[in-house]
Amino acid sequence: MKHKSVYLMLAVIISTMGTFIVINALSNFTGFMVYLGFTPDGSGTLISWILAFIVTVLYCYSAAKNSDVKRYMFKLDVLKCISIVAAVCAGIVEEVVFRKWVMDYLDSEGFSIFIQIFASGVAFSVVHVIWGIKSIKAGVNAAISTFLLGLALGAIQGESMN
Repeated sequence: MKHKSVYLMLAVIISTMGTFIVINALSNFTGFMVYLGFTPDGSGTLISWILAFIVTVLYCYSAAKNSDVKRYMFKLDVLKCISIVAAVCAGIVEEVVFRKWVMDYLDSEGFSIFIQIFASGVAFSVVHVIWGIKSIKAGVNAAISTFLLGLALGAIQGESMN
């Protein structure tokens, strides 16, 4: 099997993070959706959605500078489909950890929204430095990109807290 270690890593991500999502969704789907920030009143402003879109486009553009990403970006295969499932699972869990838990904790300790957003971005960035194992350039790119993405997502979370 080609890419055996990649399949193993994706299986671990899907099984661990997917289990967290499934257990929470099955125990109280509506409550879990609200916990994730999807409120019945459809909160979030046009500015936050535009910011999220811009950051997503810039993040994808930045990731495409990686030769491996660029080479496979528009090719559809089983590995990519499994990777998308893993990315959705990881994205949901990352939002819970870096935006919900980190920011809520700092808020409960009386830190300003700016400190909450900055700390969330830094923590998100530090976790993604692991891409530096393959190459320093990839690690730096991942750290900067995820820091900026984390700031933008934190700002959206912060806006919904007000």
